[in-house]
Amino acid sequence: MTKRFQVVGIGNAMVDVLAASTDEFLAENGIEKGIMQLTDMARGVELYARVGPAKEVSGGSCANSIAGIAHLGGRTAYVGKVKDDQLGAIFAHDLRAQGAVYETALAPRDHPAETGRCIVLVTPDGERSMNTYLGVTEFLTPADIDEAMMSEAEWIFLEGYRFDGPDSHQAFAKAIAACKAGGGRVSITLSDPFCIGRHRAAFAAMLKDHVDLLFANRAEILSMYETDDFDAALEQAALEIEIVVCTDGAEGAHILSGGRRWHVPGVPTKVVDATGAGDLFAGAFLWGLVEGFDLETCGRMGCIGGSEVISHVGARVEADLKGLFRAAGLI
Repeated sequence: MTKRFQVVGIGNAMVDVLAASTDEFLAENGIEKGIMQLTDMARGVELYARVGPAKEVSGGSCANSIAGIAHLGGRTAYVGKVKDDQLGAIFAHDLRAQGAVYETALAPRDHPAETGRCIVLVTPDGERSMNTYLGVTEFLTPADIDEAMMSEAEWIFLEGYRFDGPDSHQAFAKAIAACKAGGGRVSITLSDPFCIGRHRAAFAAMLKDHVDLLFANRAEILSMYETDDFDAALEQAALEIEIVVCTDGAEGAHILSGGRRWHVPGVPTKVVDATGAGDLFAGAFLWGLVEGFDLETCGRMGCIGGSEVISHVGARVEADLKGLFRAAGLI
């Protein structure tokens, strides 16, 4: 029986504020390059006032992946918390316009927090440094998880960033139980080395007991398994998880499953803005997987998706991904 959804994502619901920057600006404002730093509302307002001209687009790591799957025609839904305010309306409208189902209850107007936003500073080398005010997305609770939706998913895709929240672990547990009860499978992205450091034990237990597909990059998988040996980290992950997918920047991606390992080369492109590279890699990979393509082909699709999104500003696809897949002989 065909399930209603191929992939349901659960993660942060954010609005990205994208602005050009310099290394000097990062240093002057105490911003560590190339990573995500959590900020409070006051810091978010301060940085927003300093960055100058900016582009505002709906974002959130997992939401970007879901938007990519929807762009490809996949049956998707998303769960993430925004407020009943202007930025919340922008987020909801944009995601639905991509073709994804979005039904998460809005936080009320009198909630003390606001819709989350991420100030993304892009330096000339294309690297992005993220300063994130989580806002109401931090307050995702088990009540926001629709068990019927989870049971109707072939896969759920969990965002590691969402581990930063008082009730998020319980929300994930509820989603996993409902998905598995319905015969679905669980994927997760580790999101960030510092996020792993904050929640290592919870990540470790989830990976070992519940996850069928792991997405990570080199820095994240080294952090997760507390080693400097990349191959050892990959092999350790493969002992616990059925499918391990690890991106490695311009070098492409490594895929491990069933005792086999594939290396998929990167797709060369001029890097304009690295925001969303891993997100669109995961989205394209998951689309390929639910459409029945083999893992190596899924990896090639992921590399094409990641390459496309870093060729322009913003974390949403602008080209026809299926057209790019056809041109590469994948479909």
